[in-house]
Amino acid sequence: MAYLLDTDTCVQHLRRRNGAITRKLATLDAADVQLCSVVRAELIYGAFRSAKPVDNRALVEYFCRQFVSLPFDDQAAGTYAEIRAHLTGIGQIIGPNDLLIAAIALTNTCTLVTHNTREFSRVPGLQLEDWETLVQP
Repeated sequence: MAYLLDTDTCVQHLRRRNGAITRKLATLDAADVQLCSVVRAELIYGAFRSAKPVDNRALVEYFCRQFVSLPFDDQAAGTYAEIRAHLTGIGQIIGPNDLLIAAIALTNTCTLVTHNTREFSRVPGLQLEDWETLVQP
């Protein structure tokens, strides 16, 4: 199974605020875990805005190098348009970056790992997992 990590999941792992996420990542082959260009951009932005931008940028880059980064490409653009049209039509639009992330996940047949299930659950066909709520063994 391929997993696409959302920004919130990465941040919880990088800040060491949720051991369940770190433990779950440790059980998986790195080839089964992916990031996307939008999440990478959000992580780098967060590093720039932090109290220690140089250190946090290095941490983000080290973390990101472990995984394939999926692009927002022409196929994802078509998926994005379909999702946005559907959600706009039912009056339940989600944030612009979340739309991009959802489109990349659907296009690449990935399960999106996020704690933001309330928003992402509006996207038809998007498989979600919330590793922040995993029960410790």
